[in-house]
Amino acid sequence: MAIIDGKKISQEIQGEIAAEIQKIKSSGGKIPHLAAILVGTDGASETYVGGKVKACERVGFKSTLVRLSHTTSENDLLKKISELNNDKDIDGFIVQLPLPKSISERKVIEAIAPEKDVDGFHPANVGRMALNIPTYLPATPYGILQLIERYKIETAGKNCVVVGRSHIVGSPMSILMARNAYPGNCTVTITHSKTKKLKEICSSADILIVALGKAEFLTVDYVKQGAVVIDVGITRIKSDKTKSGWKLLGDVKYDEVAPKCSFITPVPGGVGPMTITSLLMNTLKANKKEIYK
Repeated sequence: MAIIDGKKISQEIQGEIAAEIQKIKSSGGKIPHLAAILVGTDGASETYVGGKVKACERVGFKSTLVRLSHTTSENDLLKKISELNNDKDIDGFIVQLPLPKSISERKVIEAIAPEKDVDGFHPANVGRMALNIPTYLPATPYGILQLIERYKIETAGKNCVVVGRSHIVGSPMSILMARNAYPGNCTVTITHSKTKKLKEICSSADILIVALGKAEFLTVDYVKQGAVVIDVGITRIKSDKTKSGWKLLGDVKYDEVAPKCSFITPVPGGVGPMTITSLLMNTLKANKKEIYK
């Protein structure tokens, strides 16, 4: 059993990006510039956006954080997005989700210029992903692909079961693992809350990607011997055994499932660290005009 170390891989990739930025600087090129819009003061969003700013500093990117009040109207947010779309110095930007209920996420995502949509959520970029055309992949799925690739996990001809069908993880992963590329060329089954015989389907998987958001949902009887298990879930629960008073759990009951696996991602330290790194990779692509010439 091998533990997939997302922290180590993310540091490796960020090191590679930093080296590339040094080359761009020494040749007088444009330094990548990533911006983020944060509406309100949601704790998890604050932490995530703060992590993005620090990551930009580490690799040598410019970064801008646009803070808007939780009372910001949809119209004012759309105006700010239009400003960033037209700011030639900003290569890519994200609008941190979730948004206040008064604002339509769909309208916001569609308002971002596809060539600056480094989160990979715009319908144009989702369509390009579905057609296997170069695009900005959503950060978490992109990170998972990097882990599979860097650990040289074989995917061609494998049965891949995706548990969860969100637009952020489950649905894109099902598309990416089925595409004619590496990682990919799997026979993919996507499952969800209405799926019957879920345990039976999961236990046939060579590669199991779990993105439900239900702490320790997947137990040992869902996993076949030698399977690759990618745990995307993260749930914070109270704990009297940690200094913070909280503990992070994945969707997989790690201690009992891990011995049965060939590869497994832990929580924390597996998929999580790769998300911000993927965003940096997309921003570098935007800076180099690799997707939209």
